[in-house]
Amino acid sequence: MKTALITGINGMDGSHLADFLLEKGYKVYGVERRSSSKNRINTKHLEGKITFLQGDITDQNSLFRCLKESNPDEVYNLAAQSFVGESWNTPEHTSEVTGLGVLRILEAIREFNPKIRFYQASSSEMFGRMVENPSNENTPFYPRSPYGVAKLYGHWITKNYRESYDIFACSGILFNHESERRGIDFVTRKISDGVARIKLGLADHISLGNLDAKRDWGYAPDYIEVMWLMLQQDTPDDYVIATGDTRSIREFLDEAFKYVGIKDWEPYIKIDPQFMRPAEVDVLRGDYSKAKFQLGWEPKTNFNELVKIMIDNDIKLLTEK
Repeated sequence: MKTALITGINGMDGSHLADFLLEKGYKVYGVERRSSSKNRINTKHLEGKITFLQGDITDQNSLFRCLKESNPDEVYNLAAQSFVGESWNTPEHTSEVTGLGVLRILEAIREFNPKIRFYQASSSEMFGRMVENPSNENTPFYPRSPYGVAKLYGHWITKNYRESYDIFACSGILFNHESERRGIDFVTRKISDGVARIKLGLADHISLGNLDAKRDWGYAPDYIEVMWLMLQQDTPDDYVIATGDTRSIREFLDEAFKYVGIKDWEPYIKIDPQFMRPAEVDVLRGDYSKAKFQLGWEPKTNFNELVKIMIDNDIKLLTEK
């Protein structure tokens, strides 16, 4: 039986990855920060199935202790300050967690057992102002937010430790991926929750920022599989994970409102300047050809299906309250 340690266990990706690895027969440990009230909205169903460890990506000693307690074959680093908009408000904190946090866990692995296989969650936000559309593994990076810059540090330090210490370290450059477990502050979940509330008569509008931003949106459980696939290869490498399709936020709104029977959604949308980024990323689109040919991976869930999954889930959650 293989053992995996997941940082960021309570996030969307962490919880989906734990589900996936349990199905593969893994023993799973999840790292969560100590707090007076645990945020296990996404992982409540995992209690009793995995082992939760207390650790902090800003504290290397706690990471080393988590490695010692779990003795994993694989480590998946999904911990981050992952809200791009917030990274302008807390750039130093974002850098500490999303950037230097990767260094700390790599150092802990190097000291504890350099044979551990390591996955780093890199991000399409590293491409930022896209130099090439679609972007692939050889496209130059141009991050446009403190979050993107911090992710770029994590990406390069992972590559550096792979080449310097012969650690089996891979980075998945994942483009936007969403699910019913996405945090409510993120635009896709804000839309699905808002549309569900409007459908049920619980709200009359959704406050949003730039509606013209275009993203390459996939379904998170599809992307979880490829994280695992990267660590099962003979040699470590980095891969762009995407759908190759871009949709604007307007198109997301079109599909979401159409699904609940509303054709004209503009009266339900309020543009709020607080949700505008200081430096906007206009479009992100990825080329996943390398993952397709080397890992045999392709996305399974299309854009329309993703929107429906999220809205159905939010209607269910609101109806059950």
